[in-house]
Amino acid sequence: MKLEVIATNLTDALLAEQGGADRIELVTGILEGGLTPGPGLIKEAVRHLHIPVHVMVRPHSQSFVYDENDLQTMQQDIAFIKESGAAGIVVGALTSEGKVDTAALDLLLQDVAGINVTFHRAFDEIEDQLAALQLLARYPQINRILTSGGPLPAPKSVPQIKRLTEAAQSTGICILAGYGLSVPVLQDFAEATGVEEVHFGSALRMNGDNLQPVDPGRVRAAKQIIHDLHQGMTG
Repeated sequence: MKLEVIATNLTDALLAEQGGADRIELVTGILEGGLTPGPGLIKEAVRHLHIPVHVMVRPHSQSFVYDENDLQTMQQDIAFIKESGAAGIVVGALTSEGKVDTAALDLLLQDVAGINVTFHRAFDEIEDQLAALQLLARYPQINRILTSGGPLPAPKSVPQIKRLTEAAQSTGICILAGYGLSVPVLQDFAEATGVEEVHFGSALRMNGDNLQPVDPGRVRAAKQIIHDLHQGMTG
């Protein structure tokens, strides 16, 4: 199981790596659910880290419905992120009816060869997630879906995340569970859902506060649980 940690600056990212994170989701505007970080931060994170950096591509927090101007901005951001050497992008788009915006994805994913693509928690605003999973599986560029299984925090959506994880096994898409996870619930959550990857934000920060730095001790604690789970499965 892999551990992804949100970072909002270079120090965050370095502390997460120090604690044993397997991957960074690099964002700004964490209180808005994560927005596209600036070019300087992207370059520095890629330059200093030894673990993969996945960069949020989200121009604003008004909604996940994007107009032509938004999409042009996102295309430019994706081109820069790819050129920077980052390992991946985190992106998503919905129609005004709350469904996957395939026209937007067709545009945004046309030149992402060589980098990972995560469809972000816009997925959790979709009513029929199992159908949306099958739709997203038609895009060979998409590697994973970040989801809490709906509008509720992930620990309250265990049955749905388990369904998504099982349904995803035949698609090549990995379910990355996130939102509301904490170290105390991680073991039970992982065992109940069978997820291959988990995503942490405030729970791995000082005092569990989004506006405090990443706490490498909390990252280590999460990583130890993952290690113990793996040992239990292989032992």
